Amino acid sequence: MKKHFAIIACFLAAALTFNASAGERGFKKIFNGRNLDGWRGNPELWSVEDDAITGTTTAENKIKHNTFLVWDAGKLKNFELRLQYKIGKVGNSGIQYRAAELSQGDFGPIVGGYQADFEAGKKYSGILYEERGRGILALRGEKVVIKGVKEVEIKRKGKTIKRKQPDKEVTGSVGKSEDIQAKIKAEDWNDYRIVAKGNHLQHFINGVKTVEVTDNDEANAAKQGILAFQIHVGPPMKVQFRNVRVKNL
Repeated sequence: MKKHFAIIACFLAAALTFNASAGERGFKKIFNGRNLDGWRGNPELWSVEDDAITGTTTAENKIKHNTFLVWDAGKLKNFELRLQYKIGKVGNSGIQYRAAELSQGDFGPIVGGYQADFEAGKKYSGILYEERGRGILALRGEKVVIKGVKEVEIKRKGKTIKRKQPDKEVTGSVGKSEDIQAKIKAEDWNDYRIVAKGNHLQHFINGVKTVEVTDNDEANAAKQGILAFQIHVGPPMKVQFRNVRVKNL
């Protein structure tokens, strides 16, 4: 009987190994786990720590604008990206994709475009944001079709200013925001997956879909662009990325 159990256990282990390998077929590692070869950013902010890309700001080393670590090996069009991230007790970060490098700021590259957001808080992880663009494109849990942009008036410091926002239709739900948040591990490693094919964009954290977006805004929807990681302006923070791999679709 013990022999039969041993055979079954070996078979199951082999099957799990095969399935895991098959699930990673076609993916390419784009971070070597040792140094930042192929990546570019402010060396005072970005380093490798514990085999992970690490972005750090301190009370003595503050930044005055969002800054990024840019992957220099090319542009992404239709792809699936998989990685793990960890963020400390405070802070906000994100994964820029199909993005554009806009300029070189005082604290490193300035990047705009689609952003798969995550944070130390409990509201924004998993949303689709457009850095230096249309703003929040989909809140967590939303299934959205973006039709274009609209101009709205907002009041700030007693002044009325005009701002562009996405003209979008929420067509459904992929889950409750609080249920998605419950699957996210604070100050620990989480799996992030991004699938971009044509104008269809999906985010997943720890296997749970967080948003699904169809971007029909032809004037603004990015078809391809760079990949970058963000350090957000604000209080001292630490963010890490590891096991970064991508597959073209």
